[in-house]
Amino acid sequence: MTKTNLSLTIGQQDSAKPSPHMHSAPGLARRLGLFDCVLMVLGGTIGVSIFVLPATVAHLIQRPAVVLMVWGLGGLLSLLGAFTYAELAARMPFVGGQYIYLREAFHPAVAFLYGWCMLLVTQTGAIASVAVVTARYLLALTHLPVKPSVIICIVLSLMALINCVGVRSGSMAQNMFAVIKIAAFAVLIACGWLLSSRRSLSPSDIPLASSGLLGSVLSALPLVLFSYGGIQRIGYIAGEIRNPEKNLPRGMLLGFLSVVTIYVLVNMICINSLGIANLASSMAPVSDAMGHLLGRRGLVLMDAFIVVSALGWLSQVMLTAPRVYFAMARDGVFFKSVAWIHPRFRVPILAILLQCVWAIAITLSGSYEQIIRYVMAVDLLFFTLTALSVFIFRRRERKTGIIPAGQFRVPGYPATPALAALVSISLVLLQLQRNPRVSLLGFCIAFSGLPAYYLWKKHNG
Repeated sequence: MTKTNLSLTIGQQDSAKPSPHMHSAPGLARRLGLFDCVLMVLGGTIGVSIFVLPATVAHLIQRPAVVLMVWGLGGLLSLLGAFTYAELAARMPFVGGQYIYLREAFHPAVAFLYGWCMLLVTQTGAIASVAVVTARYLLALTHLPVKPSVIICIVLSLMALINCVGVRSGSMAQNMFAVIKIAAFAVLIACGWLLSSRRSLSPSDIPLASSGLLGSVLSALPLVLFSYGGIQRIGYIAGEIRNPEKNLPRGMLLGFLSVVTIYVLVNMICINSLGIANLASSMAPVSDAMGHLLGRRGLVLMDAFIVVSALGWLSQVMLTAPRVYFAMARDGVFFKSVAWIHPRFRVPILAILLQCVWAIAITLSGSYEQIIRYVMAVDLLFFTLTALSVFIFRRRERKTGIIPAGQFRVPGYPATPALAALVSISLVLLQLQRNPRVSLLGFCIAFSGLPAYYLWKKHNG
């Protein structure tokens, strides 16, 4: 099967024979619908960053209207990426998502390096960070006489176990956490709207000619974009979604627009409740806002909410990320056993367990924060390549003259994916300028996967 044919055979994948170029993965079950997709985007995007970053952004900018504009701008720029991922997911709704897009657009080695970085540091490091936050807040709420490391091991093992007994059970757990998360945000927004004082948010406080303000915005914007990250994960399980050509792009866009709305409203409530000065100095801005509105009960409620949000994010990542390692194994560039599907539960159990064990190891090592810094520029580079892959697939369509009817297309093409790629590569260059040693070390970590790729490829024929 050629690369062009792969992107044109959506709908035939369930009946196709397994091959290195077909990731419908016979044995995996299509049990997820549009509702699951929307909640998966919400659960995978809203983690714990929204509970911390409003204070950081406010500290950098110090102007209420500009703070809200930056969160809105970050959502708008991230929407360009969401449109890009939506077209790619509709083109190739196969297990592995972004790994598949990079493999088919560029080279299998590029896709492997993406998966290599995911497992080695980016995804695993993110899991470790959120697991530490989860343990910290759980112990604060329950006062259990156990070490944080014990809580971390239990939480990650439980999330892995839930996802090992079927994609439906993993999705149901993720959906439950997402619904609770949305309900809690709704309570915060409603209380803030009804109980907080109204502060001026007019744009009159924006000195447009201020270079200092522009620098602050440029410093804050990457943090805001980081908080919007995660929409690509739903593509990892595309092979387990019913009617993926329609449900994937719809779920991505509906879920992402909901995230943008929630983020902007939460920041507005924090500003109204605390004021920009108190918000900028807060260590836990959303908790402080709820405490200001509801007193001690509000603080306890938000601490519980943060735990639920973190658990929901961990559940979603344990559901989605292992599908990339599964896809790599089916391509013959990873351990073959990772591609094994449990005959009853119809999920890649060994891939899930691999993610769980490695995440626990990274968490207990205490090095997760450092390694995430190393590969931030690398992760952005892979997103740049993903955005550029839309141009490659469109060019192949023009050569063949075959354009699938009814398939989701990026609105505003070619400007939309071009701007998404431009924003991403600009952030890569910014990281190289501000943290050259750390960023270059990250690229060394990424390219260290090349010998492993060729060894696996040679060994597996």
